[in-house]
Amino acid sequence: MGIKVVKGGLLTTVQDLGRKGYRKDGIIVSGAMDTLALEIGNLLLGNHAAEAGLECTLLGPNLLFETDQLVAITGGNLSPMVDGKPVKMWRPVFIPKGAMLCFGSAITGCRSYLTVFGGFDLPMVLGSYSTYLKAGFGGYEGRMLKKDDELPFKNIYKPNGAVFNWSAGQQLYPEFSDNEIRVMKGPEYELFTGQSIAGLFTDNYLITKEADRMGYRLEGPALLLPEPKEMLSSAVTFGTIQVTSNGAAILLMADHQTTGGYPRVLQVITADLTKLAQMKSGQQIRFKLVTLAEARQALLHREMQLKQLKQTITLKHI
Repeated sequence: MGIKVVKGGLLTTVQDLGRKGYRKDGIIVSGAMDTLALEIGNLLLGNHAAEAGLECTLLGPNLLFETDQLVAITGGNLSPMVDGKPVKMWRPVFIPKGAMLCFGSAITGCRSYLTVFGGFDLPMVLGSYSTYLKAGFGGYEGRMLKKDDELPFKNIYKPNGAVFNWSAGQQLYPEFSDNEIRVMKGPEYELFTGQSIAGLFTDNYLITKEADRMGYRLEGPALLLPEPKEMLSSAVTFGTIQVTSNGAAILLMADHQTTGGYPRVLQVITADLTKLAQMKSGQQIRFKLVTLAEARQALLHREMQLKQLKQTITLKHI
């Protein structure tokens, strides 16, 4: 037994930390857009950090619990409620059999993550539960959730009188009000004109309506090459910023292709992918150039905080 989908929401999919090791075969990593939120949700429940959860985008689903379960809701605030009462995020929440968990519209961020005790009992495809929408595999039948879908649980939480009066420290999670995204120079950075590069770090870029799990098309100052350049397709990754022949910037996201033939001007640092994943159409981005050493330090700091959180939660579960 598990949950039954009463309303699928705008875009609700099963995601984990990605399908790794197959890019050489043309199969994308995919996975959660906001891996930090998913990891924290799993840690709160004593799950493995890579366990699959539901990624709910902008307008979340309505889910009927067919049995008791312990859950955590992290990431963007999509105004979650159980039987009409607001639910606190970033902490374990017990949901009884027959209760309805409903998500509304986004208050902050745009992607919320629902993790459940023990995870969902679904088939793995190439070592991952992640949904690859364009190829139609992984997750729940390779697609977004819709009405009457049923997702079974691996384990069912048995109430033992525990009181969950603690939550994950918010110092781990970035402020949504801050639109600064740190980047490093991409492989083709030096090919662009000085005027184009100057505008990259002084002007804001707007996320257009062409924004999904594959990438964000950005609107802002044109990034121009002194002369057209033929390029072989090269590897790209989550956070790579490519520039089209007309000077438009495209920021690649979790479902990005494995290679691309456009110049790669910048690369968003790993520590800022969470903030990026919670941005939506109409928001502005300001880029800040940092070094590889600074990017590595930011990631190490985050990993240290996650490790400390895991240790603290382990003590809570003892």
